[in-house]
Amino acid sequence: MVTVKGRKSSSKNPPILSHEFVIQNHADIVSCVAMVFVIGLMVQVTSPWAYMFIAIHHNVTNTTEDPTAVIKYTTGWKDACAVFFYFLIAIIMHAVLQEYIFDKISKRLHLSKVKLSKFNESSQLIVFYTLSALWAIDIIIRENILLNIWALWEEYPAPMSASLKLFFIGQLSYWLHCYPELYFQRIKKEDILQRVLHATIGLIFTFAAYFFNFQHLALILLTLHYVGDALLHAARLVHFISQKEKRTKLSFLVANSTYAFARIVTIGLTCVVFLYGLRKQEFKFDYATGNFNTPPVQFSAALIISLFQGYLLYFFIKKQIKRARENAAPVVVKTKPKQKPKKREGKKSALSEDDDLPEVDQATKKNLRNRPSAKAK
Repeated sequence: MVTVKGRKSSSKNPPILSHEFVIQNHADIVSCVAMVFVIGLMVQVTSPWAYMFIAIHHNVTNTTEDPTAVIKYTTGWKDACAVFFYFLIAIIMHAVLQEYIFDKISKRLHLSKVKLSKFNESSQLIVFYTLSALWAIDIIIRENILLNIWALWEEYPAPMSASLKLFFIGQLSYWLHCYPELYFQRIKKEDILQRVLHATIGLIFTFAAYFFNFQHLALILLTLHYVGDALLHAARLVHFISQKEKRTKLSFLVANSTYAFARIVTIGLTCVVFLYGLRKQEFKFDYATGNFNTPPVQFSAALIISLFQGYLLYFFIKKQIKRARENAAPVVVKTKPKQKPKKREGKKSALSEDDDLPEVDQATKKNLRNRPSAKAK
């Protein structure tokens, strides 16, 4: 009786709920959690509960008196539910972009481990910065914020449009999703502190602007910040992909100029709004209406933002000076000294022996050497 053995698979599936299983299938797991909220909208019993997580809330517009009025929103505790749902969406989008786009591109480039980590980080950030900057520019144009700049302090605290509120919910969701991505992407220990610090700073500044109702000012400042950082990461990608030095220098020249300009404009606009515009308005603190126009808030916001932007500008200039010195330093090429040809030891020893004899004996000895030797019979 002949038995046929089954074919052994070379790749073993990791155990369910193990670390490797969660990392490999985290996008599918999070998708199932997000689908629970989507399916909950279809059931009448759970639709109010699911609607709290998917939709935006805290409407302050009275549509009964004017049905054509533009709906405006304010902040509230229900925003945390929406942030959680879009936090799940951010994890899913991160995994999709990484697996179907960035991993395929990085395989063709054949990068080292260090460059591969930087490539993945810059690729994800440039997508987020570019989409956020385009979304913010669209809001600024639609709501005419830039041409009506004095409204930043005259109409404070101004309610938000649906697009602006959704923009900030998306920002908070993205910065929160950066923490579990440290585990899902197997980030090295030496890179964790930098990633955590970057995500924490983005989360704190975005949440502070959202909580204290400075959303319109933060929209302009975030646009400047994202454009500068997006160009820097784009220049880094050009450096990895392109082998032409001229393209790399041109991309970094444009990125560096924009980055420095964005930092300076951010400091100037912050000081104008907090130290000039809001000080002309009535000082008032009212938590119910979201009015935090008080001197401690004004000076604290202006000081923190200015110091942070100044630190970024100082660190950036210091880094550029260091690179310029390294490129300007002459490259010293070490050359091995040429070895003199060695003389044969036999001739050297013979000559040294002849030097000790007088001239007549030296000539006699040379003649004896030049004679052919007799053959042995």
